[in-house]
Amino acid sequence: MVKDLTLLGSTGSIGAKAAKICKLHGIRVHALTASVNYELLEKQARYFKPRKVALLSENSAKELKLRLSDTDIKVLSGIEGISECAVLEESNTVLNSIVGIAGLVPTLDAIEAGKNIALANKETMVAGGTLVKKLAEEKNVKIYPVDTEHSAIYQCLSGKKPNSQVKRLILTASGGAFFGKKRDELKDVTISEALNHPNWSMGQKITIDSATMMNKGLEIIEAVHLFDVDESKIDVLIHPQSIVHSMVEFCDGAIMAQLGPVDTGLAIQYSLTAPDRLPSFYDSLTFEQITKIEFLKPDNDTFDAMDICREAIRRGGLYPASLNAANEMANMLFRQNKISFLDISYLSAKAMEKTENKENFTLLDVLAADRIAREYVKEEAIKR
Repeated sequence: MVKDLTLLGSTGSIGAKAAKICKLHGIRVHALTASVNYELLEKQARYFKPRKVALLSENSAKELKLRLSDTDIKVLSGIEGISECAVLEESNTVLNSIVGIAGLVPTLDAIEAGKNIALANKETMVAGGTLVKKLAEEKNVKIYPVDTEHSAIYQCLSGKKPNSQVKRLILTASGGAFFGKKRDELKDVTISEALNHPNWSMGQKITIDSATMMNKGLEIIEAVHLFDVDESKIDVLIHPQSIVHSMVEFCDGAIMAQLGPVDTGLAIQYSLTAPDRLPSFYDSLTFEQITKIEFLKPDNDTFDAMDICREAIRRGGLYPASLNAANEMANMLFRQNKISFLDISYLSAKAMEKTENKENFTLLDVLAADRIAREYVKEEAIKR
């Protein structure tokens, strides 16, 4: 079990739950970071009394520094400040719940410093999975998945890597806000409609990704890196009830599944307590109240994002990084009402085709591919 933690992205939905879990189990939090929410970060800092806190926003950091002037807490800013928190000596584990590619550099910095990683930032593995895995192996660092689906797979495998006994990994998906609709019905959907997820309460970016099914496609790429399996051994099933979080099928036909409440809290907690299990404040499943459990094939003709992601990881190199960046930009532009819902996956795929690929790439190559893909999507959005 983790005793000393740095929490990156502590004011988001994942980070706030992680902070609650730390309070429950007495986990010491030595550093906290956020993007702009200095008010909640102040409350967290006063409770945990960390050595350092950091905000990506310079203005927010200035405000927080004034508010915490009566304490000994050091207030940092920018990506440099976040990375400084990520390598803090007192912490042996870093939980990264930063949204987007912004989480990659702090993850690599933390691994370089020998920290174990509880990873809720899937973009880290999508864009830089090869770099992250290589460095983690060199530094003998463990990576614990925080996403409910990958946590479920991790639990079914008892924390071990798949071997010849594993036939396939089965990721489950709720289907998002538009499950059951056809492509023609999605041409004019609104932002509020796309943000109306039937089961999960999440941030806006990931909720839109869920609606396009891009989130599940990115999870396929992440699973390839986390579990060292080929993309062809990862299947996806639509499971509208979101009770079965994912499954593993073995070569003899046995299937192990991890079930739980519709909440990310248990996966977050397990990433901090594995291999031990501790009491939680989440209610157990009440099986007699479950009236229906369904598993359906995804509609890849309507929601083509998963196929796009599969193509990216099959090509390898910088293609996943470009795809991830393009999707982040297109997702944001949709939320700004500048492109249509269907434009998200279309522009993401087009941007991926502009990738100048490198098999042996560096962090600078990833960041360059990221920048080029974002610029392409922005330029194309202006034309539409």
